Order: sequence, then structure tokens, then C-alpha cells
Amino acid sequence: MIGTIFDIKEMAVHDGPGIRTTVFFKGCPLRCSWCHNPEGLSSEPQIMFKQARCKGCNKCKTECEHPECKRFDACIFACPENCYEISGKEIEAKQLARELKTTAEVLMDSFGGFTFSGGEPLMQKDFLLELAKELSGYHLCIETSGFANSEVFKEVIDVMDFIIMDIKIADSKLHKMYTGVDNELILKNFEILRNSGKPYVIRTPMIPNITDTDENLAAIKAIIGDSEWEHIPYNAMAGAKYKMLGLDYPMDKIN
Repeated sequence: MIGTIFDIKEMAVHDGPGIRTTVFFKGCPLRCSWCHNPEGLSSEPQIMFKQARCKGCNKCKTECEHPECKRFDACIFACPENCYEISGKEIEAKQLARELKTTAEVLMDSFGGFTFSGGEPLMQKDFLLELAKELSGYHLCIETSGFANSEVFKEVIDVMDFIIMDIKIADSKLHKMYTGVDNELILKNFEILRNSGKPYVIRTPMIPNITDTDENLAAIKAIIGDSEWEHIPYNAMAGAKYKMLGLDYPMDKIN
């Protein structure tokens, strides 16, 4: 089974218990205005252009035979300033598992496990399940928005040891305004998670005047009850990545 990832972060300490390796899956059904991983939104590999480095030599326009460059109409390897980077790598689950295990072998007893993040890992359910099978025996965690068919959600959390799930906005209309989807399915899947017996934590990104309001936080608290709850600081530097992808940062329009 082939999947698409856009990053692997080793020695992660905020993505579940212990020192972990986090795999970032490409593709997300939400369009959160504050997303700090815009390279994870599209399911397809993308080119990221670091314009500040560009000297205007146009060597990137050289025709080449690199298969990686075909879809981008530019030779990403010709740039002497390394202005180009491909975000998105297609890889077999078995191969990825072999690569991931090398970190675990180095850390041995100090290794906490593997975390699957994104983007939204649930969008690549079959790839994720095969990868989880290949990594059987290790502590497995998923970071998810919870926005997926409930059967998919159940199937995935069943093979995880720990779940990190976002609940961003309690009001469904505001949720749709700022993320592109309402939260009905997310809240349904939260109830599935709460009744699953799996250990979990709920996270809320603290976005100024959107998610961090007293009204929203009180409403989320009423939904999640005594669930463990973390407030995640707003990443004010997120907008820089949008420029590299040729995208506008939605928060600029809101602010």
C-alpha cells in the first residue's frame, strides 16, 4: 500500500507519551484559517519556493529528465541557492516502517513510540492501518481532527494505543466558518472515543478571538467534561509557509 507523507519528525516530545517519531500524512478535509501545516492540506506532492533566496538566475527553467520535476515544470535540482523543496513523498507502508524502526532501535528503552499526524491521517486509512500493522509492538498514537466516517474512525482508533483529538470550536456555524466544515461528525466521533476505553487527550488551538474566547472554551468544557484537555499556543509564524506554496494566509484577512 502506497501513501503520501510530507515530513518525519524524530525526537518529538509533544506528540504523545515519551520521545517519539512523528509521521505527517498529506491531505486534510479541513481548511482551518490558522493551519500551521499548509503543506499538509493537499493530498498531492507540492513544490515549495523560498523566494527570499532566489537570485533570478533562471537555472530552474532548464529542461531535465528528473521524474520528480515533471509535474512542476521546473528543475528543482538545478537551483544553486536551493530555493525549491518538494513537500510530499509517496512511499510503501512496508518501506516506511523499516525506515521508522531505525530510530526506535537507536533509542531502545528510551523510545516512546510512533505518532501519526498531518494533515489528517484518517484520509489515508488503508495506508495508515497497514503501517500500524507493520509497526505492531510499538506504542502507536494518532493526532486527528476526528473528521471522518465513524466506521473509519472506529477502525483506526482500535489499533492505536493513544489518541490526540482536536475540538477547536463548539459552535457548529462558527466551526464551519473557520474550518470549512461543521462539527457534527467530529462531536459524534468524540463520543465514540470517550466510550472506547482508549486513553486520549483533547486539544484546542488557542487562536486569538476565535477559539480562545471564554464562551468557546466554556462550551468545549461542557462537551468534553472531565476529559484531559490541553490548550495549544497559536503559531504566529505559520503564514511564512503559505507564501512558499503560493497561497494566501487566511488569518491575514481575518486580522
